[in-house]
Amino acid sequence: MTQLDPVLAELAGRLGVATEYDDWVGTRVQVAESTLVAVLSALGVDADTVEARVNSAFELDRRHWQLRLPPTTVAQTGAAAKVWAHVPHGSPARVWVRCEDGAERRDVRQLENYTPPFDLDGTLIGEASFALPTDLPPGYHRLLLCSDADGNPWEADAALIITPAWLGLPERLGAHRLWGLATQLYSVRSKASWGTGDLTDLTDLAVWSAARHGAGFLLVNPLHAAEPVAPMEPSPYLPTSRTFANPLYLRVEAIPEYSRLGKRGIVRRLRDDVRRRDRKRGLIDRDAAWAAKREALQQVFHIKLRAGRQVAFAAYRERMGSALNDFAVWCAIAEKFGNDWRRWPAGLRHPRSHKVAKFADKNKRAVAFHRWLQWQLDEQLAGVQSAARQSGMALGLMTDLAVGVHPFGADAWALQDVFASGVNVGAPPDEFNQLGQDWSQPPWRPDRLAEQEYRPLRAVLAAALRHAGGVRIDHIIGLFRLWWIPTGAEPTAGTYVHYDHDAMIGIAMLEASRVDAVIVGEDLGVVQPWVRDYLRARGVLGTSILWFEHDQWQGGAPLRAEYWREYCLSAVTTHDLPPTAGYLAGDHVRLRESLGLLTRSVEEELAADEADRSAWLAELRRVGLLPEAPEPDSEPGEEPGDEDVAGPRARGTTPLAEPGEEEIITALYRYLARTPSRLLALALPDAVGDRRTQNQPGTCDEYPNWRMPLSTPDGRPMLLEDLFRDPRAAALCEVLDAATRSGSPAPGSDPSGGPSAGS
Repeated sequence: MTQLDPVLAELAGRLGVATEYDDWVGTRVQVAESTLVAVLSALGVDADTVEARVNSAFELDRRHWQLRLPPTTVAQTGAAAKVWAHVPHGSPARVWVRCEDGAERRDVRQLENYTPPFDLDGTLIGEASFALPTDLPPGYHRLLLCSDADGNPWEADAALIITPAWLGLPERLGAHRLWGLATQLYSVRSKASWGTGDLTDLTDLAVWSAARHGAGFLLVNPLHAAEPVAPMEPSPYLPTSRTFANPLYLRVEAIPEYSRLGKRGIVRRLRDDVRRRDRKRGLIDRDAAWAAKREALQQVFHIKLRAGRQVAFAAYRERMGSALNDFAVWCAIAEKFGNDWRRWPAGLRHPRSHKVAKFADKNKRAVAFHRWLQWQLDEQLAGVQSAARQSGMALGLMTDLAVGVHPFGADAWALQDVFASGVNVGAPPDEFNQLGQDWSQPPWRPDRLAEQEYRPLRAVLAAALRHAGGVRIDHIIGLFRLWWIPTGAEPTAGTYVHYDHDAMIGIAMLEASRVDAVIVGEDLGVVQPWVRDYLRARGVLGTSILWFEHDQWQGGAPLRAEYWREYCLSAVTTHDLPPTAGYLAGDHVRLRESLGLLTRSVEEELAADEADRSAWLAELRRVGLLPEAPEPDSEPGEEPGDEDVAGPRARGTTPLAEPGEEEIITALYRYLARTPSRLLALALPDAVGDRRTQNQPGTCDEYPNWRMPLSTPDGRPMLLEDLFRDPRAAALCEVLDAATRSGSPAPGSDPSGGPSAGS
């Protein structure tokens, strides 16, 4: 490896920027100097030259000593924690805590600290250390500092966040397991839909799965806000805002004021036009659906609210505060100047400019419309969760939190001082995406998050959990480290930037604990082994996908069901893979080959895929979920020997006869039910035999990502009404219901709610 400039390496280390890392096959990779310089620049540090690096190191020291208290201190309940304070050298210092409820704690104990003073512009600044009480309650508290330097008061206050040590599952679940459907809502349409699935459809799906089949939760794709004008970004994982929702999911007819609309014929014609065009398309057209729905929503918006409804709307606006106003203003400006705020007139590019305030005042009606839309979404989402719980779901709705936001969008505009510029978030190469991924999202700056007391993170989490019993955090590894790619560089030319995971995970746990919700972390891909141990120790569930569960101690053979993780949401497949029917047929390999995403020959990929498929079939046969098949060298009726237990993967042979697709899929879900995992997910496409993947990572326009409607095995769009009558769907639901309704605890579980031995 080439020796890095030691000052550059020091700067990178101080800011959590990795100078080397292990790739997905275990090879140590040194990060290019150009990457480090670009990433440090995105963090506000000039590292272009040796002289600039020395100056930057000194400036970092100055910034540290200018602080009187850390911007934010995060600690766990019951754990020892300390905090530093900077005061004029030799001056006494007092630190105390003001709790969230107003109570004050003076039992903060000063510790010995022998750190030499720092000369800050001619004034010697000393450092004092204090031990915080270990019995502080969870919550958002304040640290206060007071010192008297030669008769001049020296004061400061800063955030102190105390997080739960353990989250786990809600106590009402006991040791029981739950199952639920995993769905992409836009793809699930009914006869009453406007081209895409909506929140009434989601309600009906929740009620059907809970009341008929005993489902305990319903996992849905991110419902985050998209652009207000075409083109609307199809990916729910690249939203314009994660704090607000997409009005495309509103059911117009479910808004209370719709009943008082005098010209309902206009709305019906708009809806019928969408349906008529929809029947002619094979793909979902969000732009057309939103254009019609927006016009209808405008009609309803003009209906005057009754007194009680006015009070409710005012309460919502007050609760959401300035964030709602910023989002509504962004939407109104976007309608006039387009979705990319970076191309707006210069005076409109920052939310606090006087020209933005002037625009908002001049366009009050447009701004009010977008505030009203978010209120309607809040009410309809509340209705989904209420119906789900009333139908018997223990958790109800489980929302999905995207890893980031669109670089042109509302959050990037409103929170641009928190986001890094000149870099994108992505992922390094892994087994299934061997060229790496660039998600085009701007990352949060770790330093700015701390400076803002993690309020942006808190707002996003609170929004995700407001009407939900759980949240799935996409790419939860991003709360530990994120792959930063300099703008214009290949995804392989990035590096990891580390975050304060104790703070990020702890805040997520605090928000979830306040609403008695569960957190599921999507911990797939390139993950350091200790990360999963850490999440388990904090009571945050992981994610297991059957196709990725291999036993590394057995040459990569399928991991036996009894060895799967207990504190986990487990599934056969995910939205980034084909539905199981397509996966069994090798569709994912052929698709990636057609798109130029393979780094080895298609023959090698197909052979590896067939070996893995055969291994899983052998495992299903081993546990009796599929019948044994005769081998090519076996006589009819001959019993296999002991050597056959390993299956065709080990021998390089293929059974003469194989079961059908539906039989295999059923067997896979029965296998899933044998794992100790506390949450089991049934992908809705699997339930109906759909084949086409919703998303092919590594593509944008090359493949119609996020545009596939829920379809039958032969590719015909399936409506919600058809799903409710589908025997295949009912049968798969019953497989998981039978596994979870028995009332028996998960193997190895501890009914007390804490970690169990050996889990």
